[in-house]
Amino acid sequence: MTQTARPSVATATSDSSLPPRGALRLIFDPVFGTIFWGKLLSVGGVWVHSIVSAIVVYQATGSTLLVGLVSAGQVMPQLMLTPLSGKLADRGHAAAQILVGRLVCAIGSGALAIWFLLVDPGKGFLGAVPVLISSLILGVGFTIGGPALQSIIPSIVRPGELSIAMALNTAPLTAARVGGPALGAFVVVHMGPAAAFALAGALHLFFVAMMIVVRIPSPHVDLEGADMSVRASLRYVWRDRPLFILLMGITAVGFGVEPTVTLSPAIVDAIGEGPEFIGILLAVFGIGATGGLVFHGWIHRRASPATVATTGLALMTVGLAAPALVQTHAVLLIAFALTGLGFSSATSSIGTLVQERSPDAYRGRIMALWLVGFVAARPLAAALDGTLADHVSVDAALLATAAILAVCTYACRPSKIGAPRR
Repeated sequence: MTQTARPSVATATSDSSLPPRGALRLIFDPVFGTIFWGKLLSVGGVWVHSIVSAIVVYQATGSTLLVGLVSAGQVMPQLMLTPLSGKLADRGHAAAQILVGRLVCAIGSGALAIWFLLVDPGKGFLGAVPVLISSLILGVGFTIGGPALQSIIPSIVRPGELSIAMALNTAPLTAARVGGPALGAFVVVHMGPAAAFALAGALHLFFVAMMIVVRIPSPHVDLEGADMSVRASLRYVWRDRPLFILLMGITAVGFGVEPTVTLSPAIVDAIGEGPEFIGILLAVFGIGATGGLVFHGWIHRRASPATVATTGLALMTVGLAAPALVQTHAVLLIAFALTGLGFSSATSSIGTLVQERSPDAYRGRIMALWLVGFVAARPLAAALDGTLADHVSVDAALLATAAILAVCTYACRPSKIGAPRR
């Protein structure tokens, strides 16, 4: 009979004899703070790269579907290899994976910067090919380091800090949406794509430098007799039905957030605005998401994480449907803000619930499944959004995504995801 690995975490930050800290102390903690600020810089680089890729591909081809393929290129390596990366994280290689993963991301953006500096890509599909290749490289970087970044959080915080730590862990994903897209759009308009992609690569390198200076501890788990296969984690998730539904919930979040990138060039083009307004819309998304994180403590004192997660999915549904019904500047801004608020609420709450239900011995692999769920939805959403936008209308793409998200919201109602762990 397979034995369960026995966790033996021994880090200063996880000492149960010390009182829990608030958000301010956590983000300046030498260990957690390194992850927080480094992730903020790196995710900012991701969004600079993503929005500039969307702009240059749309300008070169005029195809929303090809813009969607750029996002899909970042996702495909993660779908195939992330579970194996989670398995490595469970074996104690998290810090090295984070470092190597960010180096690969820096290479992906930096190589594209050199390409645009030396070569005029021209118009048509061939002009988009280097961007698609770079997206694949970025996806490999995410694959190497993603599960490790998620799974180490419980091992570097104290008991009682997990909820606020998971909200802070989500903060770089959302706060970077405020500055990243606006910065990327500004740089590509005023300095060109080479400078924008070089900036994205530099932001990843800053995180690499921080990881070299500060030692990130890994949980020490007794692996003797443990089943370290990906299949074992899948069996565990299937038996824990609320955990299974939570992973479906984060998949819905990934599906619902993709139109804000894939469809934004077409949405902006339809109302007669230029690339700068794409950055404004995504910055407003980030402001809405940041607002959800600012009020995280207040919300969770009044509602359970399960209720907040379901509410977040419902807000995303409304935010996606509204622009299809009334397409004005004001409605677009409000809709993107609501989608951002729902995104941060759902992501942080679902993440907290998943971490609480995950045993230490399976945490890396379960968080790998969490990431696979989030990213697996993106190529599907990108393909659906791009196809409907190109062959029917942008409104049809938004309404189809909103309808799918509404079904997932009902499936992830509190009574289904808030059951106590057996």
